[in-house]
Amino acid sequence: MKGEPTRGISRVPNILTFVRVAIIPPVVILLYFPGRIPSLLAGICLALAFVTDILDGFFARRYESVTTFGKFLDPLADKILVTVTMIMLIPLERIPVWMVIVIVARELAVTGLRGAAVREGIVIAARSLGKYKTIFQSIALVGLCIHYTYFGINFHELGIIVLWVALVLTIWSGWDYFRQFSRRVFSPNGPDVRLP
Repeated sequence: MKGEPTRGISRVPNILTFVRVAIIPPVVILLYFPGRIPSLLAGICLALAFVTDILDGFFARRYESVTTFGKFLDPLADKILVTVTMIMLIPLERIPVWMVIVIVARELAVTGLRGAAVREGIVIAARSLGKYKTIFQSIALVGLCIHYTYFGINFHELGIIVLWVALVLTIWSGWDYFRQFSRRVFSPNGPDVRLP
């Protein structure tokens, strides 16, 4: 009986990941109606999704409830949420198409690299650079979803500025992935690769 509360808490990270996935359809629907209210609600939904991502990681580490399923679904949910949101923002002319192409191409390339690393038996650990990239992407997309001016803040302009920072971090972290991966491949006796 004493283990029941802990067992219940251990399920929280996966539940939060499912919540994040469930938020994707409302965001898509709201962005079909690009007025002030739907845009604001889309931004709020997206912000809540990113908060669940933070809580997900906190509970997983705090209660040591990291599962194979969670390690698969958590990053997948993040990538789907970010990619779908950016695609929905393109016809609204709130995000440059070329930026979306660069960011999505980086994610696909790194995902392929991860698969290659697993086959080569290379250890890939998280680095802070990738986390900063995710944070800035999240803030940028929330701002671009809200789009309009509230409390004297032009959320579209704010979103674009933050997106530029996210883009630099996206390219930088992607380059670091390939640089260290290739170094590890050609130096098999070197240290394990630690990537964002």
